[in-house]
Amino acid sequence: MKIGVRGAIAASVIAMSSSAVVADTIKVGVLATLEGTYTVLGEDGIRGLKTALGQANNMAGGKELEIIIASTDASPDSAVRAAKKVVEQDNVDIVVGPLSGSEGIAIRDYSKTQPQVTFINGISGAQETTYVDPSENFFRFNMDGAQWSAGLGDYVFNEKGYKTVATVGEDYSFIYTQVLGFATEFCAAGGEITERLWVPLGTKDFASIIASLPDDVDAIYLGLGGGDAVNFLNQYQQAGGDAKLIGGSIMVDGTVLNSKGKAKEALIGVPSSGPQADTWENEKWQAYVKAYQDAFPPEERFPSPSLLGTGYYNATSAMIQVLNAIDGDLSDGHAKFRAGLASLQLDAPNGMITLDENRQAIGTNFVTEVAELDDGTLATKVVAVVEGVNQTLGIDPESFAAIGLPSRETPECKASY
Repeated sequence: MKIGVRGAIAASVIAMSSSAVVADTIKVGVLATLEGTYTVLGEDGIRGLKTALGQANNMAGGKELEIIIASTDASPDSAVRAAKKVVEQDNVDIVVGPLSGSEGIAIRDYSKTQPQVTFINGISGAQETTYVDPSENFFRFNMDGAQWSAGLGDYVFNEKGYKTVATVGEDYSFIYTQVLGFATEFCAAGGEITERLWVPLGTKDFASIIASLPDDVDAIYLGLGGGDAVNFLNQYQQAGGDAKLIGGSIMVDGTVLNSKGKAKEALIGVPSSGPQADTWENEKWQAYVKAYQDAFPPEERFPSPSLLGTGYYNATSAMIQVLNAIDGDLSDGHAKFRAGLASLQLDAPNGMITLDENRQAIGTNFVTEVAELDDGTLATKVVAVVEGVNQTLGIDPESFAAIGLPSRETPECKASY
């Protein structure tokens, strides 16, 4: 009988200890493209996340953050598989991710089936993710691809003098969104998009696309990233291409500008736009760059964080700040946590970020040009800053809705919306 009592007491102590461990730990699943053509983007996303975690000593709300990373390959199916693993097997409380556009749409839909988990987007930028049928437990602290185009169309038309443009882009939701943002502004300024060419993610051979490029346009807009961007540039230079170029956000990101080989030099002077500028002199930005640099040996990082790193850094920082404010209280279906995220004014290194009613970021965009620095590396330099960019790009919501959702052919290129 005494043995039984001791056993019951021991079991009770073990249960209490386990409960204490659970109460003192918050489990966070992270989705990043660590496979496929966007691998290098996902790797820097993880560096951004780790930079934020390091600044917080891996703690939030007085609790240790247990991080579980799951790999994706930029496809929606891989993102859902990874999410199911961390949510349904590892039982995480929070998910940070994903990275790529169509992944984000898939995770938005999956989040609706998991109301007990809060999802914070990593950096995926398809418009539909938050604009169409948004999920109440999905929050996005980065602007979408159209918002990242704010200011670019006007700049290349009025300052660079480009009146006609052809576009080449990866055939999926994020690049559709990027082109929509560029086209609405460029065409409204009076520009014309004469042709739109699309390639599958992971394209190795661009010969047929390069041969199809028109030679009667002022410039070519390139909506490519990762391995696709590098492959295109190499093959374009080998083919003797010399057209003026305009870069989509991930075409001129550090993940491409710091790639091996000389083909990237074709990007020097190329205008682009996105959520950051590598050489911005803002004090908060410079402090963040130093924190990123200090967190990793030079051979294991870029000279400056990519926009993917910054996106994951901001998402993780938002999570940590709100958890600190509510003492890590995830009770009542994460009610305090979600209310805190929704109302957070995130003083991010790339500008102030707030969320709209769909839990979508309103933020600052940067029009840039690629420059060669004194040390021979390439980076983006600011030529214009556009603040307070919302998801309808400053267009009346009804008029913006009439444009239609981003696709291969949408939007039409016309002078008014």
